Amino acid sequence: MNAILTLNSGSSSIKFALFAATGTINSCAELYGQIDGIGARPHIKAMDKNGQRIDDVDIPLSGDSDKQHHEALEFLVNWLHAHEAGWQVIGVGHRIVHGGQDYSRPMVLDDASLAQLRLLIPLAPLHQPHNLEGVDAMRAHLPHIPQIACFDTAFHRTQPEVAQRFALPRWLSEKGLRRYGFHGLSYEYIASTLPRHLGPKAAGRIVVAHLGNGASACAMHNGKSMATSMGFSPIEGLVMGTRTGSIDPGVLIYLMEFEGLGWKGLVNLLCKESGLLGVSGISQDMRTLLKSQEPTAKEAVELFCYRLVREIGALAATLGGLDAVVFTGGIGEHAAPVRAAVCQALAWMGLELDAAANGTNATRISTADSRIDALVIPTNEEWMVAMHTADLLP
Repeated sequence: MNAILTLNSGSSSIKFALFAATGTINSCAELYGQIDGIGARPHIKAMDKNGQRIDDVDIPLSGDSDKQHHEALEFLVNWLHAHEAGWQVIGVGHRIVHGGQDYSRPMVLDDASLAQLRLLIPLAPLHQPHNLEGVDAMRAHLPHIPQIACFDTAFHRTQPEVAQRFALPRWLSEKGLRRYGFHGLSYEYIASTLPRHLGPKAAGRIVVAHLGNGASACAMHNGKSMATSMGFSPIEGLVMGTRTGSIDPGVLIYLMEFEGLGWKGLVNLLCKESGLLGVSGISQDMRTLLKSQEPTAKEAVELFCYRLVREIGALAATLGGLDAVVFTGGIGEHAAPVRAAVCQALAWMGLELDAAANGTNATRISTADSRIDALVIPTNEEWMVAMHTADLLP
């Protein structure tokens, strides 16, 4: 049976899913999973469409952390071949973090477009190389199968020009230093589902919070991105698992001048040692922090919520008001205490939380009388990639 494979090749994990390509693409994958722990203890976990485990084991890779990503892709190719069970892949969809200023919609990849995407590596050095390595691996394994790029930045190209600019000299803006925004595939999926949950109100003023190890928020109107918390890189904006979020540039100048940090040290500090992990000194995992009685864990959660409330307020101002808030991503979908803290802080805007519904992770967590709707909607970036891939197949 024909199938579409989706691949999200990141720095420390590789997510994959196989969707049946029989007419309309079902949102439930036939099989899905990920290889995580790349660079440390690589492990594959895969499930079938019924949630039954197919595999859940450590995988034998070399001890060279610099080579493990490439080895993990080779392992996945062989694993998929061994588990294809009659599936015939007719297209591979890739999540590509950065499309720059020129790529605002999914596209079929070829040598020329891949060369252009490699030029964008300086704009996303922690993500783009691994995304493109995934493309290279699949092109080698499936040389005659279309490879489709789906860009995480594309959804935000509808923002007004003023929302995409930094107050930098124009020559730097012309070099590509501007606000791009990320998590676009997640936001695109949420926008596509809103009419089912909100009816005509879905075209109104919505703020979606994608909360996970990476976290951002997006202001939407008529289902289109108007502003977002992430800018030039996935570091800006909200507090994240190990990323700082927005920080005064003066702090970076101080660290370079008085603490002797070079650019590699700054990258490590901003992206791997900060956020929930840095503040708590315990963990980057919100589940661990919510269970902890340590004061530093509570401070980390409080800061996470405070910054999110501030960002929602700012995004609501760009929209001229607020009709609904949507929570998605691992934290957004499962961390009821985080949602409660945020919704209670927005009570002055007319959001009334239904505590019982929130405690069960219900879809609607606002009361019937609430002026602002609050929803919990699981995201499905893989299905979004599969849909775009199907649309571009011959």
